[in-house]
Amino acid sequence: MAIYLNDPTMKMGELITAHAELMMILQRMGITLGFGDRSVAEVCQRHGVDPGFFLLISNVYSFAQYEPTREQILSTDMTCLVPYLRNSHHYYVERQLPHIEHHLRHIAEHLPDRVGTVLRRFFEVYRTEVLDHFGHEDNTVFRHIEALQNGQCDSTYNMSKFVDNHGNLEDKLGDLVQIIFKYLPESVTSDDTVDMVYDILQLSLDLNRHSLVEEKVMVPYVLHLERSVS
Repeated sequence: MAIYLNDPTMKMGELITAHAELMMILQRMGITLGFGDRSVAEVCQRHGVDPGFFLLISNVYSFAQYEPTREQILSTDMTCLVPYLRNSHHYYVERQLPHIEHHLRHIAEHLPDRVGTVLRRFFEVYRTEVLDHFGHEDNTVFRHIEALQNGQCDSTYNMSKFVDNHGNLEDKLGDLVQIIFKYLPESVTSDDTVDMVYDILQLSLDLNRHSLVEEKVMVPYVLHLERSVS
C-alpha cells in the first residue's frame, strides 16, 4: 500500500531522495536546490509556494493511483497551478523536444535515406501536434482559469470542452520508439541512439504525469470555479 506524501514537516532533501522523480517539478514551481535541513513547508514558503499545493502535485506525480478528494483540492491554494502548468509546457517545448531532435537528426544522418526520412517526418508531425496542444491550453484553457480565479465569468469556454478533447501526447512517443526499434539497423549503435530512446521514454512518462495533474487536479478545481462564478 502506497504511503502518500502528506507531511509538510518532512525534510525536503529526504523527500526528494526518496522520490527522485519530484526533481522534475521543483524548477516548474520556482524551487531551487540548497534545501539544507529545511522542511517541505519551510522550503515552499521561501519560494512562495503553498506547501499543500506542492504535496498535492507531488502525490499525483509520484503515485498514478492517487486520487485527491474534492475537499483536498478545494482546501488547497491554487495560485501556483497555472504558472506550474505553463512552466511544464515551456520545459517540454524549449528543452526536451529540442534535445530529442538533436539526437534524432544526428542518428538520421547515418541511416538509409528512407528510414531517416520517416523518423524526421514523424517527429516533425509530433512536434507540431505538441505545439498546437500546448498553444490551445496556454491561450484558451489557462486564460479561462485565470479569469475565473479573478472572479470573472468567462462564458467563451468551459471545462467540459477540455475533458472532451484532451488527448494523450505520450501515445505517439511510444509509436516513435517502436519505429526506432523496428527499423534501426543493428549497425547503427551509438550513445546518441541510447540517449534518444531514454529521453523519449522519460518524456512520455513525464507527459503522462502532466496529464494526470490536469485531469485529477485542474479539471475538478475549474469545474468548481465555474459553478461558483456563474
